[in-house]
Parts: sequence; structure tokens; C-alpha cells
Amino acid sequence: MTDTQPMTADSVRELLEAAGATVMARSGRSESYGSPRDFSFEVKALFANGLGLHIIARQFNYRDPWEAEGRINEVVDVSLLRDGTYTALPKGYPWFQGCDLEEGVDEAGLREIVACVRELNPKVYLLQELTGDL
Repeated sequence: MTDTQPMTADSVRELLEAAGATVMARSGRSESYGSPRDFSFEVKALFANGLGLHIIARQFNYRDPWEAEGRINEVVDVSLLRDGTYTALPKGYPWFQGCDLEEGVDEAGLREIVACVRELNPKVYLLQELTGDL
């Protein structure tokens, strides 16, 4: 059994709103609708610095009754958006290095990503573009 926390559309939305982002969320499947869907929930967030996050929980994980009740999501896929397009972070950050998608991110990792993206000054992109590092 792991110590990871289950995530829901509401818990992810609350995390992002507490970080100051404008957030939209939707569920891909409800508790009463058993048909397969591509995702369990999807959340998009836009921060004041113009960067955004697109978070998708692909599928519910089923657990035995002694582990957790019902369907839960322990990990999500997170994409970084800049000016409406997918992008990587500038060099020197622990996430999104050379890629625009982080897969299998747990709640602790999501909190780190949110803090990193929220605090990023977008001028770092321009600086690294000028120096050829990006």
C-alpha cells in the first residue's frame, strides 16, 4: 500500500485556485455511468504570469476494499501551456525539461509543479531564447 493521496477534479481545482490560478474542470465519467472514457477528469488552469497547466487523470485505479473505497486516481498527466501552446520549462527547473508532458505525477509532484509554474517569470523564456539555451 502506498502513501499517495487520491485526487479528484475538485481537489485538483481547489489546489490550483489556492495557488491563484483561474481554473476550469470537467469529469469524463460519473459514478453512475460505467462506460469507458478516455479520461476520468480534466482540469485546465491559467496563472497570472500567462502560463497554464492541463491536467488529465486518464483512468480510475481500482483498489481492494482494505486499501481504498471505489475508484480513485493517484496519478495524473500534466502538460505545460505557454501562449496557448504546449511547451517545456526553461533550463534549470526539475520539471518539463525537453518535454511538454509529465506523466504519472502524484499529488506531491503536482504541488511542486504548481509552485514552480506559478512563480516562474515568463521573461526567463525570452532570456534563454536570446542566449540560445531554449
